[in-house]
Amino acid sequence: MKKIISLLALSFFASGYANATESLISVASHHSAKQTADKFVSIVEKKGLTLFARIDHQKNAAGADLKLRETEVIIFGNPKVGTPIMQCSQQSAIDFPQKILVWTDADNKTWLSYNNPEYIKERHNIKGCDKVLTKVAGVLSALTNAASK
Repeated sequence: MKKIISLLALSFFASGYANATESLISVASHHSAKQTADKFVSIVEKKGLTLFARIDHQKNAAGADLKLRETEVIIFGNPKVGTPIMQCSQQSAIDFPQKILVWTDADNKTWLSYNNPEYIKERHNIKGCDKVLTKVAGVLSALTNAASK
């Protein structure tokens, strides 16, 4: 009986995991983290998006006498795109404006990572905003791919 219950619990966990959407999308960059972040910001500004903030976690860590590999969060967006999603699910505002994480891993490789719009959709049970979320996914993909090359 214990084996059956354990097997059922394991299959339930595995099936739930198999249906889960990957929460982060990461794209490898051919540049240093600083160059990648600067290039990303330049592209965002040229596209007419709003740059809300750049948070340099490595610099902040150093200010507290701590070490951290290059880690920067860039917060940006467009209220004409983000607001309709928040109208579909107001709690989604916790994930907007968009954020890109530019970071260096232990092998000194640079990455751009962002929240998968499909994950945000699932997380907030967003209904009726598929067209806008598809647009967000396309923009995020285009921006990160452009900044990584």
